Amino acid sequence: MKNSHLETSVFAGGCFWCTEAVFERLKGVESVMSGYTGGHKANPTYQQVCEGQTGHADAIKIVYDPALISYETLLAVFFATHDPTSLNRQGSDVGSQYRSAIFYTTEEQKHLAEEFMKKLQEEGVYEKPIVTELKRLTDFYEAEEYHRQYYEKNKEAPYCQLVINPKIEKLKERYAHLLEER
Repeated sequence: MKNSHLETSVFAGGCFWCTEAVFERLKGVESVMSGYTGGHKANPTYQQVCEGQTGHADAIKIVYDPALISYETLLAVFFATHDPTSLNRQGSDVGSQYRSAIFYTTEEQKHLAEEFMKKLQEEGVYEKPIVTELKRLTDFYEAEEYHRQYYEKNKEAPYCQLVINPKIEKLKERYAHLLEER
């Protein structure tokens, strides 16, 4: 029987195709859902979010087993696989929909994220200040079906080859011990 004590975390670190491909590879992660959060428009479409008028960010909702992977480990992978010092952009993806953000679901997650970011700043891990937004999760809107498992379905697409593959390679180099066997 599966553990019934699963938890949820929500991260925005640029394009959700990238973040989904990273987090779905981790042991203890039960599911990853691409979607939109942090904005003001109910039930936004991808096109609306891309146009930057909804206030939403491309995000992923991660359901995980804290007995197998900790929230702190999820934070470590999150910060290692995107640029948390880049305001409203990740690489060539530009706009507030590509911002770095953590949408916490509990006060404990908020505290852990604050402490994690403080430690990164104190240790000088990044040359520039971290601009990751920390905000309570309100609504999460699932992305359209064609966005789900995008990388797995489109590995040969140029975006996957040029943008997602390097993130997965970085993940394999730094966190091989956390990966599910594939």
